[in-house]
Amino acid sequence: MSLWEYKHITSGPHGFATPALLESYLNQLGKDEWEIISFQPQPANPLAFNGIARRTTLRDWTLESAAAAAAKVEADKLRAEFAAKFQGVTPTIDAAAEKPDSLVADTAAPEDGFRKLRDTTRDDDPDAPEEGDEWDNWENLDDDLPTLFEAIKPHLRKNQRGPGQSVGILFLSKRWEQTEADIIGALKECGFAIPEAEDAPPEYLEFEGELYWLNLNNRHELFLNTREKPRPVFRVAVAKKLDPADPVKALLAEETAAEQAEKARREAERLARETEHAARRAEREAQRAAQQASAAVSAPAVDAPVEKSEVPAGPLLQGEDLLAAIRPQMRRNRRGPGYSGSTTYLSRAFKCPEADLVAALAALGLSVPATAADKPVPSTIGAHVYWLNKDSRGGIWINGDEAGAPPAESAAPAAPVPENQLSAPAVQPAAETPASGSPLAAARLLLKANKRGTGVSGEVGYLAQTLEQDHQHFLTVLTNLGLALPATEDDKPAFVEHEGEVYWLNKNAKNGSVWLNAKISKAAAKKAPPTGKPRAKKTAKKDE
Repeated sequence: MSLWEYKHITSGPHGFATPALLESYLNQLGKDEWEIISFQPQPANPLAFNGIARRTTLRDWTLESAAAAAAKVEADKLRAEFAAKFQGVTPTIDAAAEKPDSLVADTAAPEDGFRKLRDTTRDDDPDAPEEGDEWDNWENLDDDLPTLFEAIKPHLRKNQRGPGQSVGILFLSKRWEQTEADIIGALKECGFAIPEAEDAPPEYLEFEGELYWLNLNNRHELFLNTREKPRPVFRVAVAKKLDPADPVKALLAEETAAEQAEKARREAERLARETEHAARRAEREAQRAAQQASAAVSAPAVDAPVEKSEVPAGPLLQGEDLLAAIRPQMRRNRRGPGYSGSTTYLSRAFKCPEADLVAALAALGLSVPATAADKPVPSTIGAHVYWLNKDSRGGIWINGDEAGAPPAESAAPAAPVPENQLSAPAVQPAAETPASGSPLAAARLLLKANKRGTGVSGEVGYLAQTLEQDHQHFLTVLTNLGLALPATEDDKPAFVEHEGEVYWLNKNAKNGSVWLNAKISKAAAKKAPPTGKPRAKKTAKKDE
């Protein structure tokens, strides 16, 4: 039956620094044939534990082990005799040496890979020297612990304030379960100088090719920083200046002079091109000024854009002189005949306040409408007619045209239809004019069938041009017949009946063009004889 010896194993209160040290400790227990029978780690730190281990004190005796031990002893004796003989020394056998100190001889533990047996005969002797395991001496464990620089490496993170990595001392104290004062004391022992302020210059330490230093942030928290030590990539060498007598210097001077000459030539070419362009620009400006001067004498054409002219700064003109200066600055009216211009643009062109320009126009009899929906009031001044209107953003515009062609906006709009009669608008009879001389009869011949739906239509501008009529005059004639454009897209147009057909005007929402439309009236459709074929039902479509 084997005898056992027991041993208390522990990692200490703080545990091992790294898992590698714990593994080395457990492997050493196995090499010494210790068997762990109790192992209790701490819940907060898996590297700290307490336990109990045991191992046998005597091995079971066998004949083979005894014979091997005796043969080893005899071989050692013969080896010692032969060594003494060749050295000329007579071997002497010390009886005291042969007598074992204990009942357990050293021969009982041959060098066969097993441990030597421990003497347990003097366990009860208080004067016997204590035989302890090397792990029982905690003072020798300091050599196996990592250095402070090695222990912080797993906790380093990227430095947010510069190159390298850093870690907070407060973080290390919580991770290692030590006070912050203990870690600061360890840093001082390693040679670090604790900074006193945030902007204090750092003091660097070098360890194994790495630089380490301490710093304080704006919350007075201490951080340990590290980075790789910069390595020099070149060495400074003094170069020799080129001797003025060296022929190479003259060659380099020629190359420099050639480069400067090339630069001067390119600069001269650039200046010549700019001068030529300036001359051409001045010639075009002179031609434009001559055209503007001739245009100021006579009113500009309705369909032709008026060239812009520069108005010199000075006192604002009054009366018809002001209108004569405004006409070259106006452009073709996009929403109707004639030409127009905003008072905002004209005030910048005349370099005067907009309020002064509006007041000067009002002094000429041009009334400013209160809102954009108000109808403009035209005024004839000289050979032209002028009126003011407001846009949806409140901007004031001056419009003009030749006298005798009133603006489309001045035409009387269709009478409003009550809400209860919108579904069936009233149809007005055409003006009492001979059929042969009715404008609708002449325009009807030019109307073309619609691609979608029923009826025919034609653009008013095209009809006026084909009939050799002025566009504005032709539109006024249609308005006098009772055909008025609806104020908005949602309003119903005014219908006029002529020779069994209904006529009306509408405006294209995309380009603003005015169209004349016609279709068979309901009364004429009822009187028409049946054709014998059933007519297919079609869904009502909105007139374009």
